[in-house]
Amino acid sequence: MMGRHAKQNELWSEPVNLARRIPADHPLRKLRETVNLDFVREEVAGSYGRKGNVSVDPVIVMKMMLLLFWDNVRSERELMRIIPLRIDYLWFLGYSLEDEIPNHSVLSKARRRWGRKSLPGFFVKVWRSVWRRG
Repeated sequence: MMGRHAKQNELWSEPVNLARRIPADHPLRKLRETVNLDFVREEVAGSYGRKGNVSVDPVIVMKMMLLLFWDNVRSERELMRIIPLRIDYLWFLGYSLEDEIPNHSVLSKARRRWGRKSLPGFFVKVWRSVWRRG
């Protein structure tokens, strides 16, 4: 009997739970459970206006910056290219398979907006919380 290839959109007829695809011992699962990045919104709130385009959530931007260092991704462009290919990245960022991934310029704009001195402090807070929970 001759087979016929089914289109992918037919395969994904039900919502996919990405969390079920991430192993319990996955490092990003442990990081997500350990580190609360909500402080980033408060720290950078003064850098954003009240009118204009809505930005990407600063917590998501910070998570993307963490991924750059976590997996030693060579560039922001490369990170944005691989995010849709990595279920663990999508899950860590809170994206679904259908969500649009921001342009790489979001990261450089955030660094410029937040100021060069802010980022090292953010990373220090993140690593301190990781080490405390050990």
